[in-house]
Amino acid sequence: MAASLSTALDVHLTIQKSETKPPIFFTKPLRRNHSIKFNVSCNSSSTESTESLTQSPKPKTPSLSEQLKPLSATTLSSTSKEQTPLLSKPKSTWVNPTKPRRSVLSLQRQKRSPYSYNPQVRDLKLFARKLNDCDNTEEAFLVAIKEIPHQPTRENALLILNSLKFWQKTYFFFNWIKSQNLFPMETIFYNVTMKSLRFGRQFQLIEELANEMVSNEIELDNITYSTIITCAKRCNLFDKAIEWFERMYKTGLMPDEVTYSAILDVYAKSGKVEEVLSLYERGVASGWKPDPIAFSVLGKMFGEAGDYDGIRYVLQEMKSLGVRPNVVVYNTLLEAMGKAGKPGLARSLFDEMVESGLTPDEKTLTALVKIYGKARWAKDALELWERMRENGWPMDFILYNTLLNMCADIGLVEEAERLFEDMKQFEHCKPDSYSYTAMLNIYGSGGNVDKAMDLFEEMSELGVASNVMGCTCLIQCLGKARRIDDLVRVFGVSIDRGIKPDDRLCGCLLSVVSLCETSEDVDKVIACLQQANPKLVAFVQLIEDDKIGIETVKEEFRTVTRNTAVDARRPFCNCLIDICRKRNLHKRAHELLYLGTLYGLYPGLHNKTVDEWSLDVRSLSVGAAHTALEEWMGTLAKIVLREEVLPQLFLAQTGTGTHKFSQGLATAFASHVKKLAAPFRQSEEKAGCFVATREDLVSWVQSRIPSAVTS
Repeated sequence: MAASLSTALDVHLTIQKSETKPPIFFTKPLRRNHSIKFNVSCNSSSTESTESLTQSPKPKTPSLSEQLKPLSATTLSSTSKEQTPLLSKPKSTWVNPTKPRRSVLSLQRQKRSPYSYNPQVRDLKLFARKLNDCDNTEEAFLVAIKEIPHQPTRENALLILNSLKFWQKTYFFFNWIKSQNLFPMETIFYNVTMKSLRFGRQFQLIEELANEMVSNEIELDNITYSTIITCAKRCNLFDKAIEWFERMYKTGLMPDEVTYSAILDVYAKSGKVEEVLSLYERGVASGWKPDPIAFSVLGKMFGEAGDYDGIRYVLQEMKSLGVRPNVVVYNTLLEAMGKAGKPGLARSLFDEMVESGLTPDEKTLTALVKIYGKARWAKDALELWERMRENGWPMDFILYNTLLNMCADIGLVEEAERLFEDMKQFEHCKPDSYSYTAMLNIYGSGGNVDKAMDLFEEMSELGVASNVMGCTCLIQCLGKARRIDDLVRVFGVSIDRGIKPDDRLCGCLLSVVSLCETSEDVDKVIACLQQANPKLVAFVQLIEDDKIGIETVKEEFRTVTRNTAVDARRPFCNCLIDICRKRNLHKRAHELLYLGTLYGLYPGLHNKTVDEWSLDVRSLSVGAAHTALEEWMGTLAKIVLREEVLPQLFLAQTGTGTHKFSQGLATAFASHVKKLAAPFRQSEEKAGCFVATREDLVSWVQSRIPSAVTS
């Protein structure tokens, strides 16, 4: 989105006075330059335009036909997707200041009905309590309603309607009142009922009541429309919310500030950024001063899109309008900074919040910790933790667990242990299942098997429920340590505790199979995998039979991947290739790599430009990376022998791994390059990158003729 974010400046021109012409001004341009059409014609050749510049017509009230124009023609921009966005600040537009611009909202909220004393209030409250206590069925309600202590009047009915807690009772009572025909049903009865239905997310019933009001010519006021729109928003029925907002405009009723903020949120959640900004600008031009909630909507919208310029725009708008951000706004903007990948600016925003005198809550601190963890700013995250302790800022389970997960991602063992012990000291924040899972992940990644097992036993003693992620971390740790008997025991205990193995756990067991040194250990792990995923075990047995053809393997491979979660398909393929290499089934390993590439499991494995060809194995396991290198070298050798055109440079990228406990794919890859005597050398400028020139590759191929490349 090409947009200027500078706050609009009022342009004042001094024009010489004329006896026949009134003074002319510029309109205030949009604060954020989007393709929004102005409603004022500036064509000097138009007679109507000339007259408007030479005369002072009386203010004209919009006609009924103008009021019934569709929303897109009155409040929203008519920008099409094909229209080129503005690349520069729009020029000011000449207008006649004596002709008022139509407002888009009402600056007054619907007034509440005046309260009057009711001597029967005690009896009615007790009766409402009885209705709340009965079952949520129409039969139970009809039995209870017979005990109503007084003849329902308008005031009595409203009092009971407002006292009912459950939407079912409210709806039943509303229909019962209508059936009695004791007094006319007014807008307020529908509004109270709709609000209760909104709490139960019953949009269909609310829409039926709204249509009933239209049919019976009962007025729909701002409260009615805002209730309909906000319920549709809660039910994620954004099209319905927009539909009712447009119907509201067609009746000539201007939305109040509550309704306006609600529809801004609807457009934002629908991803309609242009419409949000158009509505916002028109509202401000009508005299609306947005509250912090409206700015939270804008901040969240830009955050979801990762639009840093948009976030800056929100901050500048708040400053220019004199709106002081509250904690909710800061939380929204911090989350937006995280999605936009701006940890430094998030830190500055947090410091500004604290300096303004606001106390951060749990959501604030959790958002900031997540940002630091994602950016791997361990030092800043730990400094933040110390500030939390010194200032006594509120901490909850989510914040503690977020800190623990950050330590697990970065590999901060000692810091995680201190956090974990701190949690044990607090009554309201004792470690839960997710806390123990984070610690199991830390010990498992670091290969600290004894501490991981002690933690597992501690969970059993304290009655802390296990989860599949914690089980996966522990099994992976035991598998790497070759403690297969302990692995089998942990798996059995986890199954007995009700854990249902998912694809990630199955992938973990599959990777352990590739690590096993003896057939006895393989059989033990396969027995666990058989309980979790029998079809996967059948496929492992299939690929181990070298008599099975590629077409059969291809068909079964497709079936297995189709029944596997998308994010687990590539790890499955990596592990299967590793198993084949462990059993010296190199041909099958190459077939599986081919199938994985064929079905899109390795996007970006090969990249070609005019000057450079590269192999990217960062998403592969060690065995799969070795297979990919062999396959690539074989292909390059054939290209050289065919004397086809080659680029000047060849690259193989393994990456370096950002985790403290990374397995070191680069080291294993370098060892295999040496084994193949391939002409690649590690780059001095970029870690985890292997480089070869065209001359090196041609020389290597010629030196190996007539021998074939290892396969």
